[in-house]
Amino acid sequence: MSCSHLSTAWSSSALASSASTRRRSSAPRSGGSGFVVRCSLRELRSRIDSVRNTQKITEAMKLVAAAKVRRAQEAVVSSRPFSEALVEVLYNMNQEIQTEDIDLPLTRTRPVKKVALVVLTGERGLCGSFNNNVLKKAETRIEELKQLGLGYTVISVGKKGNAYFTRRPYIPLERELEVNGVPTVKDSQAICDLVYSLFVSEEVDKVELLYSKFVSLVRSDPIIQTLLPMSPKGEICDVNGVCVDATEDELFRLTTKEGKLTVEREKVKIETQPFSPVVQFEQDPVQILDALLPLYLNSQILRALQESLASELAARMSAMSSATDNAIELRKNLSIAYNRQRQAKITGEILEIVAGADALAG
Repeated sequence: MSCSHLSTAWSSSALASSASTRRRSSAPRSGGSGFVVRCSLRELRSRIDSVRNTQKITEAMKLVAAAKVRRAQEAVVSSRPFSEALVEVLYNMNQEIQTEDIDLPLTRTRPVKKVALVVLTGERGLCGSFNNNVLKKAETRIEELKQLGLGYTVISVGKKGNAYFTRRPYIPLERELEVNGVPTVKDSQAICDLVYSLFVSEEVDKVELLYSKFVSLVRSDPIIQTLLPMSPKGEICDVNGVCVDATEDELFRLTTKEGKLTVEREKVKIETQPFSPVVQFEQDPVQILDALLPLYLNSQILRALQESLASELAARMSAMSSATDNAIELRKNLSIAYNRQRQAKITGEILEIVAGADALAG
């Protein structure tokens, strides 16, 4: 029979029913519980070789993803000094203008009639449920906006998200963008320019960013963050209005512990030293703040792209690890089935020879 008849009966009822037919079937059963194989020796050898090749591929993809996760971590760490300096300047600017009534385009709050949802997905598959979790979160948010009677448009970043929304013409799609490789300032600037123009021109009244927050190598949480309108202090707020102080940040580090890759997260407090009293500004502090907020917006988008990439790579590493383990188990079961069938064939041939010898002797 063909190897397409390989099957695994996991339920106890299936195991019970197969027990009654085991005596009538000439197909061998491997040592794995409920693993039934109906193949010739040649087909089993071919199947074992195929599984061995698949195991090599998935193991290589796992190692590649692990190396890229390290590079993604280094990108987050290397961009940190710029973010710290930017936050320090923002806080000091706010100290200078705290008594003034400022009106900046990016901080202008108005009644929300239409929302732009920026969705960050991966560029490739083979990463478990990473992309599905983000897209399900996007669908849920779209339904919430519909129930609130608000208009919406989607800005998709990533090939998987682009393909998903293209197949659903009933979802208004503003723009499709792609990020090839490690995210750069140029990639985040393209998104920043788009949301900036939509918000300042009042085509949308609010911009939300949906991405996967990197938690650990086996977990990433899709979150929604309010990009615009911004807080003059650079605070990061979610859709429920809960804001996180920009001077409090969280940093992840990829380390090894007992021979296994682990992720350590630590809270980091950014020390904001006040400017010296002798410092004088050539421009009005409001103008300086108006120029700094787009930079801070760009840095927040870049950070989200980096976290999304780290989450995707960690999910791919976990998925390839599971695929490798499954390939090892399948190869083991197929090898047992092959050895048993080969042994049965040899035993049958010996019995035929003995029977023939007995017949000639009689």
